[in-house]
Amino acid sequence: ELLEMASKGGGENAILRHTQRNKKLFVRERLKLLLDDESFLELSPLAGLRMPYGDVPAAGCLTGIGKICGVWCVFMANDATVKGGTIYPIGVKKQLRAQEIAMQNRLLSVYLVDSGGAFLPLQSELFPDKLHGGRVFYNEAIMSAMRIPQVAVVCGSCVAGGAYVPTMAEETVIIDKIGTLFLAGPPLVKAATGEYVSPEDLGGAKLHSKVSGCSDHFASSEKEAYECIRNVISTLNYDPLPEEAVEHDSPLYSSDELLGLAPQDYRCTLPVKLILSRLMDGSRFQEFKANYGTTLVTGFGHVEGHLVGIVASNGELSHDASLKGSHFVQLCSQRSIPILFLQNTAPHTAEPTSISQAEAHSNRLKAQASMMAAVACAAVPKITIVIGGCYGSESYVMCGRSFSPNFLFLWPNARVALVDSRHFSTVPRAGDNDCTGDESELKHLKEKLEEESSAFYSSARLWDDGVILPQNTRKV
Repeated sequence: ELLEMASKGGGENAILRHTQRNKKLFVRERLKLLLDDESFLELSPLAGLRMPYGDVPAAGCLTGIGKICGVWCVFMANDATVKGGTIYPIGVKKQLRAQEIAMQNRLLSVYLVDSGGAFLPLQSELFPDKLHGGRVFYNEAIMSAMRIPQVAVVCGSCVAGGAYVPTMAEETVIIDKIGTLFLAGPPLVKAATGEYVSPEDLGGAKLHSKVSGCSDHFASSEKEAYECIRNVISTLNYDPLPEEAVEHDSPLYSSDELLGLAPQDYRCTLPVKLILSRLMDGSRFQEFKANYGTTLVTGFGHVEGHLVGIVASNGELSHDASLKGSHFVQLCSQRSIPILFLQNTAPHTAEPTSISQAEAHSNRLKAQASMMAAVACAAVPKITIVIGGCYGSESYVMCGRSFSPNFLFLWPNARVALVDSRHFSTVPRAGDNDCTGDESELKHLKEKLEEESSAFYSSARLWDDGVILPQNTRKV
């Protein structure tokens, strides 16, 4: 329901105003005209989702991955039905994440610009720092230098900071009557000089195609503009290694059964091989160290024809399991095999009460540190799926967001937090010797942790690349 809501942008009234009054295509219609087919992976569609659920996401831009002329591309498209495409902090973060993916995977970047520029009241969160709005333009220049093509379409208002996106691109198309490009629009000219000038005269398609040269291609309609971009991409001489069509078997068990297997009670751990048998090609899995450190399952298999190393939580990450994980991750790195992490960390045991327990605890932490180092240094693609609970240090060991996986997705039941609120009854306060804590404070803290650990809270803040349905995991 939330994904469907997000797909409607600013809502039906805003879409009607955008399409009927302003005579523009909705952002998703634009993508349909550009893409080779329907296979499009939208990134972080719930970014900007406000609590409680029910409000429309406020990112104001759509990002994703798809193919044009057989070439994989990253798309960054403003959605003008959400606050006129005005750029908010979450929108900047979303665009920077898309550019990071483009850079890391050498994917051509396509910008569909329809934006009112930065939202000025939040300029301190948008403008000055190195991970704010200006970084978008910096990344465009860096990617061009890396020979990763940057192309853009001006398909609406393109004001202020938004104007740099197409002018920094290598080739730009502007659409007659609906595309305008200027640092400050007619209202500001009127306020500053008293002069009235029309948007077309100040920064329309004819001006930028004939006079300023800011645009490289003039298009009389949106349809023509997207045909032009397809033609541009076909002449970029940018042809990554061809993908071989690898035949592969489906799992022996239906992927739809993952809906019934998604862990909802994090006090115990589901045998993770039940999940693997519904994800791997032919349900085949070559396990590594099957009888050692069994609270972590490691091994090799294929997903949609691609060989991957699997590192999957199967209980609390013990000393032996951590050593096994470290060994296996190093093997994958040595053999250049991508790693798929499946996170479902189990609740931690009680704090040690004896010297021997404390020593065991320390040894486990040292082994986990060893695996952390192996994961951080493994020079292969890493994809992480949080299939259940994701708590504390084990989220680092299992390549959580802070360990920069190439992609990180959550199932809707996922929980991401430092601790599981259901597994503690008292919390010591600073200076509180009896460590019992105040009951109302504890209740408030539990409620806060419960809300902030949900998959939707995480995705709204772009701590991941999106919430996905379990049965779509292989496809994603």
